[in-house]
Amino acid sequence: MIKIRGDQCWRDLTCMNYHYETQPVPNPMSYFMHQSPEIFHKCETLVNHFIELVVPFFIFLTRRFRIWCGILQILFQVTLIISGNLSFLNWLTILPSLMCFDDKSLAFLFSSSSAKRQVIKIRKLQMTGSTASKPTWGLCVRRVFELMLGIVIAYLSIPVVQNLLSSRQAMNTSFDSFRIVNTYGAFGSVTKERTEVIFQGTRNLTITPDDEGGIWEEYQFKCKPGDPRRRPCLISPYHYRLDWLMWFAAFQNFQYNPWLIHLAAKLLVNDEQATSLIAHNPFFNGTPPHVIRGEHYLYKFTRIDSEEARSGFWWKRRRIGPYFPPVTINSRAVRDYLQSHGWRVPKPKNNNSRKT
Repeated sequence: MIKIRGDQCWRDLTCMNYHYETQPVPNPMSYFMHQSPEIFHKCETLVNHFIELVVPFFIFLTRRFRIWCGILQILFQVTLIISGNLSFLNWLTILPSLMCFDDKSLAFLFSSSSAKRQVIKIRKLQMTGSTASKPTWGLCVRRVFELMLGIVIAYLSIPVVQNLLSSRQAMNTSFDSFRIVNTYGAFGSVTKERTEVIFQGTRNLTITPDDEGGIWEEYQFKCKPGDPRRRPCLISPYHYRLDWLMWFAAFQNFQYNPWLIHLAAKLLVNDEQATSLIAHNPFFNGTPPHVIRGEHYLYKFTRIDSEEARSGFWWKRRRIGPYFPPVTINSRAVRDYLQSHGWRVPKPKNNNSRKT
C-alpha cells in the first residue's frame, strides 16, 4: 500500500522499467532483466501487487491456501534474490514464510520413513479429533497468556492501522514506548536514475584543492558500480555496508554524509582499515595520493546489442559534476572539519605497501 500510494509508477505499472538498474546492488541477472520488454515489466509489477497485497491474507483461509501462501512468498523472494534486489533482506523475509507449512506438508524432509508415518498419523488424528482430551493446567495457562498477548497486540495496532489508512501515512514509525508495533515502509518509491559517487586521487603535488588539472586515478569499491567495464557482482546473501551507504549518499550531497570526507582522509594516508573495505586502491604500492576528490556520475546499463556492450561495457556513464571538492590531509579546513565531527586526523605511516 505504501508503494501504490507513494509512487505513480506502481500505479501505472512502470516501476520495473527502472528497478533493476537503480536497485542498491545490481547483479548480472539485473542487467539482462532490465532489457525485458515493456509488457514483461508490467506483468512483473502486477505479480508484485498480488504477492504483497493479496497472498498474505491466504493464511486466514484453509490449509491449502496457507501452504500456497508460503510457496508463493518464498518463490517471490527467491526471484528477487536472483534479480539482485536487497540481498540479506530477501533471505530474512523467507523465514516467516516457513511458518505457513504444517507437519504433514514437511513430512518429506524426515529421513526416517517411520517418522514420516508418525507425523502423518498425528495429523490425521488431529483432523478427526481423536486426540481430544482434557487440557492440562499448563496448556490452560499458555492459552490464557496467548489470548492476553493477542488482545494487547490488537489494541496497540489500532494507531498502526489508522496510520496505514491515513492520507498522511508515516513510514518507519513506532507507536508505543516499547516499540512492540511499528510501521515499516522503506523504498516506497523507485529511483528513476542511478547516480554514483566516484572517488579519485592523484599524487601530483602541484594540484591545489581548487585545481581541476592533474592525472586522476579511480578507487573501485567491492560491488557498487565504478569501472563501466566491470561486471556487476553477485554477493547475496552477503552485504557490503559501505557500498550500501554509498548508494544512499549518491542521492544527497556530502554535507548530509560527512563520513565521506572522513573516508577520503583515511584513503589519503592509505589507512589499512579503510582500504580493506574497497576492491582496488590505485595507490596501494608506494606513495599515497596527495589529493582526493569525489565526482558525481549518472550510470545506465548498456543495451545488449549496442556497440558499448560488444566492447565489454556493462554500464555507460556521464559526469554530472563534482560531489565534494578536492581535499588534502594537510589542509587546515579538512583537519578542522574532521575534528568538529569528533574524528581523529589520520596520520601517514611509514609502510603503506599493503595491497587491497
